[in-house]
Amino acid sequence: MSSTVPAVPAERILRSRSELTAGALAGLVPAPLARVDVLAQSPSTNTRLLEALRREGSAWPHLSALVADHQTAGRGRAGRAWVTPRGAALTASFALRPVEVARADYGWAPLVTGLATVRALRRAGVGAWLKWPNDVVVEAGAREIPGWGRWRKVVGILCETGEDDAVVAGIGINVSQEPAELPVPHAASLASLGATELDRVVLMGLLAAELRDSVAQWRSGEPMRAPVEAVLATVGWDVAIDVPDGAPVSGVAEGLAPGGGLVVRTAAGERREVLAGDVRVRRG
Repeated sequence: MSSTVPAVPAERILRSRSELTAGALAGLVPAPLARVDVLAQSPSTNTRLLEALRREGSAWPHLSALVADHQTAGRGRAGRAWVTPRGAALTASFALRPVEVARADYGWAPLVTGLATVRALRRAGVGAWLKWPNDVVVEAGAREIPGWGRWRKVVGILCETGEDDAVVAGIGINVSQEPAELPVPHAASLASLGATELDRVVLMGLLAAELRDSVAQWRSGEPMRAPVEAVLATVGWDVAIDVPDGAPVSGVAEGLAPGGGLVVRTAAGERREVLAGDVRVRRG
């Protein structure tokens, strides 16, 4: 990471890793959240919440949350694992019920969730941006890393459809990991980025409030393309996108299509819409 970011004092790291409890988050109910449950440990909050929705969906209204103090087997896109030291991350899954949104427009869910996360982290003192479709990044690297340039990933998002057209939005934020605790070279934490806020209770409050507002905007029928593009780092990047069951799509990312896909102009001048895939930066 950049040497311009001073080391976070050890005592501040320890305070940020204080155990998350239901009592500490009780102030978030009934607003901005309808319900919040806290687990001392869980393999995957998304898996647990999806199971809870199948068993007792009515008990988990819109903007309910399941939080794990320590997540031991977090899941990312394409089955990737995500593991952090105890207390070093904020891991939460939210039950969203975008009842006014057409099922065909659910592709916006990770982008709306990403918009809320970017806004929350900016309030916490980090210059966050959204990397299409579901990572939150900060331009903070002292060196370029293949596929990432100088961008570093600080948040992963995984949205999945649950019972009764609910959306489970899982958000994992690297909070207090020191460089040696980060799993890959392109990862960063709020601590390593010099965030002004590392308290996981405060961060959960910021995240819940921004998610409430962003989802309300989506549910109201307001077009989401402009607000999402305003925080989308990927626009203007020279990219190669690994798409499912197809050859990579390469070119310059120009923006979002009406359905939330990424529009890429190829070297031949063709405009391609990519609906899903992993974006790699071709130039730093």
